[in-house]
Amino acid sequence: MKVSLKWLRDYVDIKLAPKELAERLTMAGLEVKGIQTVGGTWDNVVIGEVIGVSPHPNADRLKLATVNLGTEQVTVVCGAPNIELGQRVPFARVGARLIDGHTGEAILLKPAKIRGVVSKGMVCSEKELGISDSHEGIMVLPQEAPVGTPLDIYLGDAILDLDVTPNRPDCLSIIGIAREIAALTGAFLHSLEIHYEETEKPIDFFVSVDIAEPYLCPRYCASLITGIKVAPSPSWLQQRLNNCGMRPINNVVDVTNYVMLEYGQPLHAFDYHKLKGRQIIVRRAGNGETVTTLDGSKRTLNPDILVIADKEQAVAVAGIMGGSDSEVTDKTKAILLESANFNQATIRRGCSHLQLQSEASIRFDKGLNTELPLLPLKRATQLLLELAGGKAAKGIIDVYPGKRETEPIPLTIREVERLSGLKVNIYEIRKVLKALGFVCQESDSQLQVLVSVPYWRSDIKCSADLVEEVVRIIGYEKIPLTRLGSPLPPQKSKSSPAAQRSDLKDKLRSILTGFGFQEILTYSLVSLEKLQKLSPKLELEIPPLKVANPMTREQEYLRTSLRAGLLSTLAHNQKFEPAGIRLFELGKVFLSQGKDLPQEKELLCAVLSGPRAELSWQADKGSLDFFDAKGVVENLLNQLGLKPSFVNSDDEGLFPGKGADVIVGDDRIGVLGELHPKVAQAYELSGVACLIEIDLDKLLPKITATKKYQPTPRFPSVPRDIALVVDEQVIYRKVEEIIQSFPLVTRVTLFDLYRGEQIPKGKKSFAIRIVYQSPSHTLTDEEVNQTQAEMLARLNKELGTTLRE
Repeated sequence: MKVSLKWLRDYVDIKLAPKELAERLTMAGLEVKGIQTVGGTWDNVVIGEVIGVSPHPNADRLKLATVNLGTEQVTVVCGAPNIELGQRVPFARVGARLIDGHTGEAILLKPAKIRGVVSKGMVCSEKELGISDSHEGIMVLPQEAPVGTPLDIYLGDAILDLDVTPNRPDCLSIIGIAREIAALTGAFLHSLEIHYEETEKPIDFFVSVDIAEPYLCPRYCASLITGIKVAPSPSWLQQRLNNCGMRPINNVVDVTNYVMLEYGQPLHAFDYHKLKGRQIIVRRAGNGETVTTLDGSKRTLNPDILVIADKEQAVAVAGIMGGSDSEVTDKTKAILLESANFNQATIRRGCSHLQLQSEASIRFDKGLNTELPLLPLKRATQLLLELAGGKAAKGIIDVYPGKRETEPIPLTIREVERLSGLKVNIYEIRKVLKALGFVCQESDSQLQVLVSVPYWRSDIKCSADLVEEVVRIIGYEKIPLTRLGSPLPPQKSKSSPAAQRSDLKDKLRSILTGFGFQEILTYSLVSLEKLQKLSPKLELEIPPLKVANPMTREQEYLRTSLRAGLLSTLAHNQKFEPAGIRLFELGKVFLSQGKDLPQEKELLCAVLSGPRAELSWQADKGSLDFFDAKGVVENLLNQLGLKPSFVNSDDEGLFPGKGADVIVGDDRIGVLGELHPKVAQAYELSGVACLIEIDLDKLLPKITATKKYQPTPRFPSVPRDIALVVDEQVIYRKVEEIIQSFPLVTRVTLFDLYRGEQIPKGKKSFAIRIVYQSPSHTLTDEEVNQTQAEMLARLNKELGTTLRE
C-alpha cells in the first residue's frame, strides 16, 4: 500500500525524516519496501498567477500568457485550451527538468522561439510534472496557493510503499498507519470532527434494506444524498489519490476511494434513480445470473457469490465491484452510499470464480470488523456534501444482524516475560496498549490488566497477541540476550531416509549454486494451459489432478512437472536480464493414480539459457547449449561419487537429436537437452534454452555413504588414439562400455566425431583416446598392443566396427 506522508500529518505530528520513519515502521512489523519522493525533480518550478491572456500574433491556436511569479512577471507561449485569467498555475523556469507531454521522455527546459515569439518558461500540465497522465490542459492549483512559492514545498510529498501482512487489514488505511506512528513515536493522534446537516425527511422514506443472508453480510449501512452535481474532484483530492496509486474519476467515486484509503473501509455509490423498487436486497446470486460490472465485462454468477440487488436484478457483486446498471455518471442527481461488511470467505470465492480483484475485495478478503462501516460512511457523506453539494436524508440505515460482544483479555506481567523475555511493569504495558487504541480497565493490580480490543484489531484473539503488541512497540531489540535453558533437542539419525534425502538436497543446492545457478520456488498449482505447453503436440501424457476450489484459473491443477514453473520464470527473467540465466528448483510433482492418492515424486529440474560468459574482449562469445547442460550433469554426479553415461532420449519436450537420458548403472535417473522449438515458442523464450531433470527417488539409492580411495599411480600411463568406423545407429556408449571392460584401461575420451567423404555412407567415425595403466608394473608395448588387438576384435564382433585407415 502506498501512503502519503503529507496525508499522514493530518492525523499525527511526524518529526522523523522519511527514511528514519520507514526504519521504525519496518522494525515494528510494517515493512516499508521503498520511498518515493514527489517533487524531487521540481527545481525551478514555482507557483504563478495568470494576470494576462492574449492571442498569439502568428498562430490561431496559441496564446500569450503573462504570469506573475511574485518577484517578476513573465510572458510565455501557451497552447492549453483551459488557461484563464486569475488562475494559480505551476510555472517552470528555464533549466527546469520536466517530462515531454508527447514522448514521455525527460527534458531540460530551454528558451524557445515559437512562431516568432521567444518563450522563456512554461505553464505546466500534470503529465509534464510527472503527477499523472493528464495532458489535455494546464494544471490549475487552488486559489489559496501562494504565488512565488516553490512547487515542491507546496505539493511535494514522500510516499511510503508498505507491504502490509494479511493479519493487519487495519493498516491498509491512512488512519491505521497514523495510529502505529503515534504509538511508536509518542506523538498525539488527531481525530476528525464529522458533522453535516440533514433534511427533515428520514432515509427510510426513500429506501429500505433487506439482508437475506445475515451470515454473509453481518452489517449493511447506507446514507442518501440528493441534488448532487457530479464533477471533477478538487486538485488536492486528485493529488492524494494519485500519490496513493489510484486514478481520479469524479468527485463521487473519488470520495469513496479517498475514504477507503483513509479508514480501510470500502464504500460504493449507487445512482439512486437507477435502483428499482426503492429497496436494496443482499442475497445470493441465482445460478447462471449475470451482471455487467463497472469494467464493462458481463459476468456469470453462481449461488456462492453474494450480490447487492434491487427489486428486479443484481446491481453489484457484493464487496468486489459495482454494476454498470447503477453506475454514477455525469447525469446522476442522487446517490445511495453503501458501507457494509461481508464474509471474507465469500469474497474470496467470488474473486476466484470471477477472476476479478479490486481494492475493495483485497480489504474484505483480509477480514474487516463489523463495527467499522458506520464512521467511514459518515465521513464520506460529509465530504460529498462539501464537494458535490446536495442534501443528506435524515438518519442512516444500519441493518446489523451480526452484532457480537467481545470479552476483555487478561494480560499479566508474568505472561509478557514468559513469552518474550522482556521485563516490563504494568504502567509500560498500559501505556503501549492505550497508544494503540486498546482500552485497559482501571485496576489497582500491579500484576495484571484487563484489555478490551478495539474493533479495528480483528487479529487480536488472546494474551499472546497482546504480548506481541507490547514487544514490537517497545522494540524487539530491547529483548535481552539469554543462554538456552536446556540442551538442543536430539537430531534425527543421519542414517534415516529423511536425513539422507535432506542431506542430498543440501549437497545438490551447494553444488549447483557453485556452478552459478540460482534456486527458485514456484507454485505447486498450475494452469492446464501451462502443462500442455510442455508438449509440442499440446497433449498431456499424464492427466493432472484438478483442485476442488482453486484460488485462480492459473492455479487449478497439481503440477505433474517442475518444467512449467521454471520455463515461465526463465521467460520472465529473459525480459530483464541479458546475461546468461541458470535456474534450478527442488520440488514435488503429483502423478494421478486413479482413485488412490497421487504419487508424489521429488525432482531436481534446472534450466540454462543465454551467453556462456559475461561480455568481455577475451570471453567465449557462444551461447549455452546441450554440451553445457551435459557438463553440468557430469560434474554434478561426479561430485556425488557417480559416473553417468548418456543415451539418446525420446523425450518429446526436447529437440530431436539434442536430448539425452542420464544413466547411472543400468537405471535411467533423468534427462537433459535443448528444449523443443515449439515448447520454447509456447513459453515465449528467446534463444536456445536447455533443461535438466533428475529423479531424486532414483538418484538417492545410487549414492553410497562409503567413499573408496585408491593410491596415486606409481607407474606411467600409455595413451593411444584410435579412430573407429561404425554404423550410423551405433551409439558411443556401447563402444565405451566394451573398451572400459578391459582391466588395463583407466580412461576413455571421445575427442572427435566425423561424417564425410572419407567415410562410407551410413557410417561415422569416433576418434577416441584410450589411456592404459597397470597398478603393479610399467606396461610394455607388447602388453598394450595385445590388449588393443583383443579390444578391436571384440568391437568388430559385437558392434561391427573397423579401424579407420
